[in-house]
Amino acid sequence: MDLGIVNSGFIFDIKKFAIHDGPGIRTTIFFKGCPLTCWWCHNPESQNFEPEKFINPKNEDIGSEIFEIVGKKVSVKDVFKEIEKEIIFYDESGGGVTFSGGEPLSQPEFLLSVLKLCKNYGIHTVLDTSGYATEEILKQIQDYVDLFLYDLKFIDSAKHEKYAGVPNQQILKNLIQLSENGSKIIIRIPIIPGINDDNDELNKMRDFISGLNNIQGIDLLPFHKIGKNKYIKLNLPYKMEDFNEPSDEMMEKIKLKFDTTNVPVKIGG
Repeated sequence: MDLGIVNSGFIFDIKKFAIHDGPGIRTTIFFKGCPLTCWWCHNPESQNFEPEKFINPKNEDIGSEIFEIVGKKVSVKDVFKEIEKEIIFYDESGGGVTFSGGEPLSQPEFLLSVLKLCKNYGIHTVLDTSGYATEEILKQIQDYVDLFLYDLKFIDSAKHEKYAGVPNQQILKNLIQLSENGSKIIIRIPIIPGINDDNDELNKMRDFISGLNNIQGIDLLPFHKIGKNKYIKLNLPYKMEDFNEPSDEMMEKIKLKFDTTNVPVKIGG
């Protein structure tokens, strides 16, 4: 299946001057829609593929709820106009554009259309992804991506399906394929106590990473509850209430484990 060129797609945010989504100063485009439903997702407004209501609590003075619509259809042209405005900052800082979400690979034609424009203008591109896509889609995308920020949540597929909503065989297969084809990759591992922090799972992830090529780094991302209020606004259940955030000491111990991969490891993104 060859990806066509489309004129529009759905996003829910554009963040300027981002400094944690790849090298340098970046513009991060947040795509709407994700096939995963991770319990700890801190952007639950990214999961639904359609625009939706983001409800604020009732205003006591007027006795009604106030809401905004999260997500909108935008043209490729308009997205690139926003990217173009920041080119001077990319050039000065070694930055560029990051495509995040949601899952950008779930809108592959829209993603590819913007990626091609970026490459035509020599803009550095980063794809922040769960890796959940067909091999065919990834092969058509990868040559237009300078750096992948690739999530690795579990090696155990049954656990992945329980906590993220989908199995992970294709995710692991895609990561191997990118590694073997020379793509630059930073692996991002969310650390969630009580879910994926046991020694068995961590050892499996460490050993899997040790067998890959072209891994530029490993980011260990401590779970946090910053997004809890968003679940209330979306009228969604929050499954992480009884889970604790990892301590600094715990994160340092996990870092020591992954240091043995001989890949640069850091805590945080």
